Amino acid sequence: MTVADTHPLALLVHGAFAESASWNGVIAELNARGIDAVAVANPLRSLSGDAAYVRDVVVSAGRPVVLVGHSYGGLVISQAAAGLENVVALVYVNAFVPEHGQNAFDLSTEFPGSTLPDTLEPRELADGTVELSIALPKFRAQFAADVPVEQAALMARTQRPVTQAALTEPVAAEVPAWKTIPSWCVFGNADLNIPVEEHRAGARRAGARGIREIAGASHAISVSQPAAVAEVIAEAIAAVEAAREATGAAHA
Repeated sequence: MTVADTHPLALLVHGAFAESASWNGVIAELNARGIDAVAVANPLRSLSGDAAYVRDVVVSAGRPVVLVGHSYGGLVISQAAAGLENVVALVYVNAFVPEHGQNAFDLSTEFPGSTLPDTLEPRELADGTVELSIALPKFRAQFAADVPVEQAALMARTQRPVTQAALTEPVAAEVPAWKTIPSWCVFGNADLNIPVEEHRAGARRAGARGIREIAGASHAISVSQPAAVAEVIAEAIAAVEAAREATGAAHA
């Protein structure tokens, strides 16, 4: 392992109806700060399978990782990072912060305000399962209202469908990762997929060390507010590196 490899890697996990490129602006901002970042391709097929895949990516990194999840990706990172020693921080970006046994549908309806169900289009697959997409004409208003029209139109046509099973599968980890790993939360108060009260409750639940609420930010906050999201990730990295240095000095 090189000296550079001892610095945390930011691994970014997208949620439902998004894809890896939704992190492009955040990666550019982090790179400008000298922070290495990689976006993970979240399969969006099942919570257990998605978490197992992300866990494999984390383990293969071979260095400290700050694991970042958007939306449904919050459930994925909460399960994937459980018990992993190289995950040094979690960052929830407009993301669910689940307890053991909770799922995305439960959390999205815990408080009023989500208009997502009325925008979804189901598609039955050959194996009898169902996957969900946001209807193209409704995508921008629902998911990315603060993103330029042309960019939102491209996002709508490159969105990754999620299976209904993934959204209804409960978190299996007996001790979700946020209970043992320090966390940070950033979210918008104009998120129509996940009510802002759910975001606030999740941040309180996790005892988040940093909480940033951005006025007017839509669910696509990583696209519309990449600098703000990157700043929170950078804060998390700075905090864990400072703690590591303090521990090292104490043992010197």
